[in-house]
Amino acid sequence: MTIGTRKTRGWTLALTSIGFFMVALDTLVVVTALPAIQRAFGASFAMLQWTMNAFTLAYGAGIITASALGDALGRRRVFTAGLALFSISSMACALSPSIGALIIARTVQGLAAAMVTPLSLTILAAAFPPERRGTVVGIWGGIGGLAVAGGPLVGGLITQGLDWHWVFWINVPIGVLAVLLVRARLPESRGPGARFDLAGVLSSAFGAVALLFGLSRLGERGWSDEIGVVAFGCGVVAIAAFIAWERRAAAPLVPLHLFRNRTFAAANATSFLMIGTLSAAAFLLTQYLQLAAGHSAVGAGLRMLPWTAAPLAIAPLAGRLSDRIGRRSVLAAGTFLQAVGLGWFAARAGSETSYAELVPALVLAGIGIATALPVAPTAALGAVAPADIGKASGINSTLQRFGGAFVLAVAVAVFSSHNTIGGAAGFVLGFRPALAVAAALSALATVTALAIARSPSTAATPARSLERLASGVIGITVVGTKP
Repeated sequence: MTIGTRKTRGWTLALTSIGFFMVALDTLVVVTALPAIQRAFGASFAMLQWTMNAFTLAYGAGIITASALGDALGRRRVFTAGLALFSISSMACALSPSIGALIIARTVQGLAAAMVTPLSLTILAAAFPPERRGTVVGIWGGIGGLAVAGGPLVGGLITQGLDWHWVFWINVPIGVLAVLLVRARLPESRGPGARFDLAGVLSSAFGAVALLFGLSRLGERGWSDEIGVVAFGCGVVAIAAFIAWERRAAAPLVPLHLFRNRTFAAANATSFLMIGTLSAAAFLLTQYLQLAAGHSAVGAGLRMLPWTAAPLAIAPLAGRLSDRIGRRSVLAAGTFLQAVGLGWFAARAGSETSYAELVPALVLAGIGIATALPVAPTAALGAVAPADIGKASGINSTLQRFGGAFVLAVAVAVFSSHNTIGGAAGFVLGFRPALAVAAALSALATVTALAIARSPSTAATPARSLERLASGVIGITVVGTKP
């Protein structure tokens, strides 16, 4: 890690934050535009799901690989390539002539996001001395939190005031300017030399994509669908091969011995379910507010604020509280509150239900996810040795992305099986059980959180820095999330 000069640090903070902001904003801006995209292409609800799933899968599959490439080829080089690719793929999204073309462009956009987000944090940490990293990472994460809180509203304003294509066009000038400034102002840095685990990269990426694609097909069409069965089987075989390879690889992408630690395993399972629930809920709630409740895109974005804005106020307090009473209690309380809030919303939602009746449920779910978000990654990183923190962070981020895609696939499958009559009433018939399943999986996250050791090892500086980061970020990395 190379400490930057005083002259370069300001540019480093600004440019890495711009890259992160662009990716974080794009994640939830797109969510609000989905109904308009559906109308433009006449897409089914299941196909609409893949405009998010494709992004999330590519994002999750590329994180560890992008980090390894940055260490080997140069972090600035890979970060710049990611910014350029994100801009080009955003242009391709805006120009897409069909829902299939949009899904392909979103896949490339997800790969670009995997190059931008983790490397922006690595470059930022490399530029500042250890005693200042917590502060600057907190600023970086806070900027991401602003993007997430404002994403649904900005998406609604753009979609309603201009057109859905502009939620992608806005990335292009920002990305081009960022590429030029990064090349001119940021120094290059590299990580410690290590062998590149190509077999691990290929088997994990193929396995994850095949598994999630198979689950989505089977959920939508049933186990009689041959393509879904084959894809699911290929995914299982590839993941099994990946695990077998990682056991004997000289430089494994995923050190499997980390999962022998109960706290690390439980924290990652909680992250998987927590971000998955968040991703599915964001997708479902946005559609409900527009298609069932009849609100405009702007109206839907405004009505999401009791939920999406909660992390800005709650998460920093939750992080400090977890330092005092332990990660286990705070994380379990957060996932439980999210489960109750989403379950409450599912029970009360209807085509004639007033928004005022649903606000308490949104607030409760928002407080819950804001409480849990900064604690899960901190618990995972605090459970490993300092030498393993980098790979542990990559594992946690990857599982969050896959959790988003997995739970969303399950929720859409439940929705499709219950939405049988069409219209607002039919949407509600599918929406309520789908959101109830998301709530149940959040409750399961409470169980996994309680499996964390009561007194986990104290997080070192990198873990405390991550907590500051997470206090400003929702998901995602939703769908993000979660992001």
